[in-house]
This record gives sequence, structure tokens and C-alpha cells, in this order.
Amino acid sequence: MANELGKRYTCDVCSATVLCAKAGSGGIVCDGKPMTLQQPRQLPSSD
Repeated sequence: MANELGKRYTCDVCSATVLCAKAGSGGIVCDGKPMTLQQPRQLPSSD
């Protein structure tokens, strides 16, 4: 899995969060397991 510039990754073990500052072909690993891509938060509607 490639790192995506500007995306946040979260560790499922320790809940650490990483912001990717440089895209690459490798993967981000924490506590021996690959970190998961964090889903974007929903913005509140202006209704």
C-alpha cells in the first residue's frame, strides 16, 4: 500500500496518528502492524 500525501493514518494497537508529509511506495508501520487510513470526518451541514 502506498502512502498518500496529506492523509492521516491511525495505529489500531496504540491509537497513534500520523500525517503523511511525503508520498511514497512503502507502508507506514507502528507496533509491528500496518497503520490504517483514517476516514475523513463529516463536516456539519449548514441547514
